[in-house]
Amino acid sequence: MLHAITDWDDAYANGPNIPGGERWPSAWVAPAAAFRERLLAEGRARLDLAYGEAPRNRFDLFLPEGTPKGLVVFIHGGFWLRLDKSYWSHLAAGPLAHGHAVAMPSYTLCPEANIAAITLEMAHAIAGAADLVPGPIRLVGHSAGGQLVTRMVSHTSPLPEALWARIALTLSLSGLHDLRPLLNTGMNATIGLDAMAAAESPALLAPLPGTRLICWVGAAERSEFLRQNALLANIWKGLGAATDAVEEPDRHHFNVIDGLSDPDHPLCRALMAQ
Repeated sequence: MLHAITDWDDAYANGPNIPGGERWPSAWVAPAAAFRERLLAEGRARLDLAYGEAPRNRFDLFLPEGTPKGLVVFIHGGFWLRLDKSYWSHLAAGPLAHGHAVAMPSYTLCPEANIAAITLEMAHAIAGAADLVPGPIRLVGHSAGGQLVTRMVSHTSPLPEALWARIALTLSLSGLHDLRPLLNTGMNATIGLDAMAAAESPALLAPLPGTRLICWVGAAERSEFLRQNALLANIWKGLGAATDAVEEPDRHHFNVIDGLSDPDHPLCRALMAQ
């Protein structure tokens, strides 16, 4: 049976379509704050490090015990419209247990910045964190953050060329890889996508040579997120990247990230695999 999407706002609405969805993002606040306080007390947290001049151009850096084996950068979602680095600190626990430092940046939100400008900010944030932590870099982003991390390994990447070879893996969690459908949503009045939708869509760009990409989504997510997840892994595999697409059972858009906090969870193991 043929089917077309007629309600684009509902297609990308997560909270109203998750039982108890109103609990998020508040549910992340307490565990994230407790984690920061504990690592500060242990001398393993460096907060609000500047990577640019704008007020939100800051990142938190969490350090493992001993010398870091490499760097994980986590970029948050929120449709480029909301949230900041403070909600996700506890997700660093998994990579830290694997001996990697974890950087979590904030960025200027729409409409103060457009997505192209946010992409540039994230390149500066990654470069700033990479200056502090040597070794391989693993990028992970959730939702809008999935678009931002995959833009870093597309052929129009704003990252300094010297960093390309350091990127060992990119993991997009419930990522938005083709931005054109968002032109049909009400929130685009604030996001401000136009022709930029194509230029900033990783699915319409080629990957950098040697790209290794995992697209991971909750099996209980909206059908558009399932489609977007499979889309990039499929297209980039055909363009020479090593890719995998995973649908994690019994996970929705908000709890699919939880596995990052557990060093033994399949999500964290996939991110940290050599």
